[in-house]
Amino acid sequence: MLQVIDTHAHLDELENLEPALSKAKEAGVIAVVAVGSNHKSNQKVMEICLNNPVFAYPALGLHPWELGNLDSLQIDTTLEFKELQKEALKRLLALARQHAKPVIIHSRYAWKDSFEMVREAGIGKAVFHWFTGFSSVLRDIIEAGYFISATPAAEYHEEHRRAIRETPPEKLFLETDCPVIYGRENRYRSEPADVFRSLEAVAALKEINESTIAQQTTNNAKQFFCFNAQTE
Repeated sequence: MLQVIDTHAHLDELENLEPALSKAKEAGVIAVVAVGSNHKSNQKVMEICLNNPVFAYPALGLHPWELGNLDSLQIDTTLEFKELQKEALKRLLALARQHAKPVIIHSRYAWKDSFEMVREAGIGKAVFHWFTGFSSVLRDIIEAGYFISATPAAEYHEEHRRAIRETPPEKLFLETDCPVIYGRENRYRSEPADVFRSLEAVAALKEINESTIAQQTTNNAKQFFCFNAQTE
């Protein structure tokens, strides 16, 4: 059985969490990175991970669309919204640098700005999740030693597919971003087991067998998130 890791999943948003986790384990998913998006979400993520040790790992953070919900005690809401996003990311990056933690970057339509902020912050480990940005920025990401992650959208989304083709396997992760709804003709709400759709799409795009892609991306994720010993 192939072993893969879902490196970006919103487990706190799944309606039927336990059945989804069981299905994922049976399919060959050996770990899931559970991503939080605000304070309440982060608390729920921690609870899920405590209840699923050596399988679910927390990635606590703040999603850009949550910034409008913050009050003035948390961050200066008099800033323009774009500047507010930059300020929030700057603070999160500084925190990650202080504690030597890897970062997961949501960079949609702000690919160059996000990359430059990560690099300038001196971040050692970064993954640009569900990357669909410019090839020039992608080259900079790879040259800096950072990663991108592939979602099931790699089955049909041309910009995402192009990014995956241009990224060497040693700089790729797999993810679902569940419970995102994927598909064009046949739409479905994703869960961690659908990381195998990401695997199949990447293997087809790279013209490399699935076993090789599974092994490479799993090893990438183990080393990046530093939980390789627990998932052996």
